[in-house]
Amino acid sequence: MRIATWNVNSLRSRIDRVEALLERHDIDVLALQETKAREDQLPLMGLQAMGYDVAVAGLNQWNGVALISRVGLEDVQVGFPGQPGFGDPLAVEARAIGAVCGGVRIWSLYVPNGRKVGDPHYTYKLDWLARLRTSARDWLGEDTALVGDWNIAPLDEDVFDIAQFATSTHVTPPERAAFQAFLDDGYVDVVRPHTPGPEVYTYWDYFRQRYERNRGLRIDFILGSPSLAGRVTSAFIDREERAGKGASDHAPVIADLA
Repeated sequence: MRIATWNVNSLRSRIDRVEALLERHDIDVLALQETKAREDQLPLMGLQAMGYDVAVAGLNQWNGVALISRVGLEDVQVGFPGQPGFGDPLAVEARAIGAVCGGVRIWSLYVPNGRKVGDPHYTYKLDWLARLRTSARDWLGEDTALVGDWNIAPLDEDVFDIAQFATSTHVTPPERAAFQAFLDDGYVDVVRPHTPGPEVYTYWDYFRQRYERNRGLRIDFILGSPSLAGRVTSAFIDREERAGKGASDHAPVIADLA
């Protein structure tokens, strides 16, 4: 089974690219982030004609996650237990959707950005990750994949110039500790062994020719439970999907399971 994750940066704008990606790589399950729409606003008929089922969590033009599967879409859950809200009044954002696809529990996750150190959104990000970890511990005993845009670069080699990010989010010790906590619990970064760095990224800003100069960040990951990690036979980042007019600023991350 082939699974993939991609921050698509607007599904409505890139539905043709999503359909082409599924066909080009023969993907069984695709988790999307930043879909930026409600389900009734999304052009899903083409995906359904291709044989895919779709589960969507989206509230407005911000955030949004989805799962696209041709191997089943069972026990769909929008949001994880204890997922915190943000704003005034507090509202739970569309940042997590999970389902059993081909016997694997897959969560499409769009971790809060954090904005800047000291911002309420940064505190929210750390709380969001801590609560996800609490729930994720209960899923360690089954085939589970936590996939998506984590908005964390866990290693210095995951940033094109760590000196430029010395005081920025994504690389602060609390954020990196939050990511490491999932690994300490038993989850495995199943892609890194197949795509070692340095200079291996999944995100390139649109400005200053960051993609062309390979000035990127590695912030999109597939974390697998121990049993799922043991099934991974290969993995790669479709860097070329970031190229060309109309591309998302993220590249898809893809893994094969025996």
